[in-house]
Amino acid sequence: MPSMSRRTLLRSMAVGGAAVSVPGLLTACSSDSGDGDVSNAGKKLAPWPAHRPATGPKPDLAPTGAGVQAGYTSYPSDLVKSVSRTPGDGSTVRVMTVSFGTPPKPASANRFWAAVEKALGVKIEYTIISQADYQKKMATVMAGDADALPDIINMFAGFTLPREAQFVQRRAEDLTPYLSGDAISDYPNLANIPTHAWRDMGRIGGRIYGIPLERPLPGSTLWINQDMFADSGMKEGWSAEDFTAVARRGTRGKTYMLGAANLSLFGNAFHSAAHNAPQRWAVTKDGTFLTAAADERYKASIAFQAQLRKNGSYHPDATSISQIDLTTLYYNGTVGSMQDGFGAYLPKYRESRGKMNPAAALPYSVGGEPGGVVAARRSFGYTVLKKAKKERVQLLLRILDYLAAPFGSEEWELVHYGVEGVHFTRGKDGSPEPTPLGEVENNTNLPLKYLAEGPQVLFVPGMPDAVRALHTWQRKVVPHAIRDASFGLQSATNNSQGATLKTFLDDTVTGIVAGRLPLSEWDAAVKKWRSRGGDRMAEEYAKDYAANT
Repeated sequence: MPSMSRRTLLRSMAVGGAAVSVPGLLTACSSDSGDGDVSNAGKKLAPWPAHRPATGPKPDLAPTGAGVQAGYTSYPSDLVKSVSRTPGDGSTVRVMTVSFGTPPKPASANRFWAAVEKALGVKIEYTIISQADYQKKMATVMAGDADALPDIINMFAGFTLPREAQFVQRRAEDLTPYLSGDAISDYPNLANIPTHAWRDMGRIGGRIYGIPLERPLPGSTLWINQDMFADSGMKEGWSAEDFTAVARRGTRGKTYMLGAANLSLFGNAFHSAAHNAPQRWAVTKDGTFLTAAADERYKASIAFQAQLRKNGSYHPDATSISQIDLTTLYYNGTVGSMQDGFGAYLPKYRESRGKMNPAAALPYSVGGEPGGVVAARRSFGYTVLKKAKKERVQLLLRILDYLAAPFGSEEWELVHYGVEGVHFTRGKDGSPEPTPLGEVENNTNLPLKYLAEGPQVLFVPGMPDAVRALHTWQRKVVPHAIRDASFGLQSATNNSQGATLKTFLDDTVTGIVAGRLPLSEWDAAVKKWRSRGGDRMAEEYAKDYAANT
């Protein structure tokens, strides 16, 4: 049985993004005080930053305007320099981010930390919050004294923090004068961040307060053991009936074709998208917001999953197992598939090498209609700055500009791999390969990548065939990606009650698929959800959507 460290598993989760459904990130203040200040309705909207793509190594596989990523089958041989001067002034900068890694060695004994400090020209005081403690720690930070705030704060996308937008508007620097329109040209790497990331981050009260962490278009993905599925009859262009047959054929003994983790609703994101159901919210041509919960296609996906569970295709612990433990079962062949973020491709391919062949599943068709895939929020959180004098804000933005260096640059290599000969060596194709020290001192344990990051590309060191396969998959599915229409919009009700209401619906889905509740319970649950706040959310999203368009 292949073994895998907890650190590697946590890193896999961090790269993959949201493997389970979570509320949106940029929400309005609670309805107790109204959303007039943070809503975009009735406000003059700041123009998005002018997008100026960086020049760098030409990709081997071309991107598309629809959202297919640039692919690199080998590491660039000639790295560009994206920053002309050291951004810092020798001062100390306090930063805070979420972390999915293990605590780093202290700065005094950490050569990766020291190398980044030298390149940035500042001393970094780093407060690192584990993902498990993030909500609790952020609640304390948000309620604390303004002067005690770190200079740079990562607002993680995985949770809805109560009154988050109100906190940002009150305590964070308004970055509109520095980043809106052509003003961003002072920070070329930040100007390289595509507009879709800024849009999905969203404005607050019409203003720009953060810097988004750009992510690919594909979201929750069904990662399959390609050999297991192929041996069980998987074929391109498969139907829902074919999927059911493959799942039943490959499940035998203590091997299950379908794995799922606690809170993932039996992988409902993949199945609801295959049924072409809206992903949380859809918007009509006249600007009306419609909830996915009331769509018959969403209900049909729940019924389909309930049948898959009834015929024994799911692992029996699908409602209780953790994502970490499910990843272990996936790698050792106990389960033939698992839902995870698309960004999990890097650890999926690297950690499974020589053990099994991972692949992103193509959606099945339903009733002859090609299935869709989940479109991710294009901003995996965002970064805000503590209010400060102009010169200090500019210094902090220069630091973030350095960290946002594009793939194929010297700065990107330093931030992602450290120092050559210390933290990595070169593979046959020139790709960085971590040394034992690089496995400990890196940007997972010192998560600089959650402060700022350039646009992501498709690249798996030393595995060009994996890059080609992922690029081909994206070309097939990106035209069928289903986007949540509420991304980047404000809703006071979602902020104050959204998490509770979402849990209510999610528990109903899980109960039906698990066989504890009849499918007939769904309509009653949706009716209750709408009366308790769902309809108000629809009205608020429609209002903000109209303001943004």
